[in-house]
Amino acid sequence: METLSLSTRSREEMKNVTDALSTAVTEHGWQNGVLVVFCPHTTCGLTINEGFDPDVAFDMTRFLHERVPQNYGFRHAEGNADAHLKASFFGSSVSIIVEQGRLQLGTWQAVWLFEGDGPRTRRLWLKFLAG
Repeated sequence: METLSLSTRSREEMKNVTDALSTAVTEHGWQNGVLVVFCPHTTCGLTINEGFDPDVAFDMTRFLHERVPQNYGFRHAEGNADAHLKASFFGSSVSIIVEQGRLQLGTWQAVWLFEGDGPRTRRLWLKFLAG
């Protein structure tokens, strides 16, 4: 298993991690198989969605921010219950086919980390399953 470390800048943001994952694939010489990317944090998550138009990521963040406000009156004492809920909408992992050392994503697709309780340093765990 490999670890990828990255920093977020805002309490809520969508961070495109596609290039970082592609770099990891290249650096480790992973050729053909499946890359499993797991986020071991409860207030951020992962998704694959459009990476061409930045308004898509903005819209997703704004949509969740407006519908799950931080000051909703949650009982969770840390004040970040909204981030736990939002992270659950995205999920904690994605799996990506790797063929000839390249991530196999659709034309417009990118891998996104949703940050719900930043800014923070986050880790992603990478596991390559050769096949």
